[in-house]
Amino acid sequence: MKALYAQQNSPGEEMTFVFQERESLPPSRDHDVKVQVRACALSWLDTKLLAEIKLKKELVPVGREISGVVLEVGSKVTFFQPDDEVVGILPLDSEESGVCEVILVHEHYLAHKPQKLCWAEAAGALRDGLRAYTALHYLAPVSPGTSVLVLDGASPFGTIAIQLAQHRGAKVISTAHSLEDKQYLERLRPAGARVIDVSHGKIDVAESCLEETGGLGVDVVLDAGVRLYSAEDEPASRCQLLPHKHDIITLLGVGGRWITTERSLQLDPPDSHSLFLKGATVSFLNEEVWNLSNVQQGKYLDILWWCYIMDKLSNGIFRPQLDEPIPLYEAKVSMEIVQKNQARKRQVIQF
Repeated sequence: MKALYAQQNSPGEEMTFVFQERESLPPSRDHDVKVQVRACALSWLDTKLLAEIKLKKELVPVGREISGVVLEVGSKVTFFQPDDEVVGILPLDSEESGVCEVILVHEHYLAHKPQKLCWAEAAGALRDGLRAYTALHYLAPVSPGTSVLVLDGASPFGTIAIQLAQHRGAKVISTAHSLEDKQYLERLRPAGARVIDVSHGKIDVAESCLEETGGLGVDVVLDAGVRLYSAEDEPASRCQLLPHKHDIITLLGVGGRWITTERSLQLDPPDSHSLFLKGATVSFLNEEVWNLSNVQQGKYLDILWWCYIMDKLSNGIFRPQLDEPIPLYEAKVSMEIVQKNQARKRQVIQF
């Protein structure tokens, strides 16, 4: 039985991905569930975060969003029985790789999967659904009439965020990084999102958003990274596709909320003053906080997985943007693409 791991021997060295043979699983504990993995979504490995929370090691398990069938349960497991179909996100400190045929998972990291959902779709929607729900429910509660700007809307996260915001009655504006992205967003259902094509670098996002909102500004912004410095200090590709932080602050409306994925965001005094005058706020989107806080575990499982993500997915409220399912023997190559941020669709390994 093979499992996929990431290997990085020294700082600055390019990460490699290797299969390790596993002769047997570790001893099962009382609350463990043995799962036969049917699909595993691949996500970028945040090695910096792992190092910061003292989880950096030579071999890092790859693949955390899984769907599968329960084979066995521990003596104190109460939520699951053999043959149940489940989904889950493995915790950051998990020793198990989701890219493996059979794994052990603590029951508190699993939820039931609706039977009508296919394995790849269930696994592929987990992380982006969790991020979108965290952003648009907890960080910036969206209600009918709210205006929402989703930057890079054709990304896997952006796609679900757009659909979720529209389901809640929001007016959505999105940016497209290419003609293909623009066409994809215009075909997205439900239709109605205003698409701004920034692929040629000739469109002023702030000006377009202010025009779209009658000069009032946008209520909620979900970024996909921002430019922090002047054009000559950053790569041309980044300058062309990402708005500057000043643009985001400019297009925010009174009481607006900026949800950022930029961990190194630096706000200068003039930036803070502009936000103060608008009564606007900045929140950081880090979906890992749910796994890092045991106090939130019940809310994490009950609301985000079963009552919301899987429910809305099974009812067709949103659909993930997935690539074609990938066989196990192509997992290393696919993970290399994901780690280099070159995948425009969610990559899912199917067993």
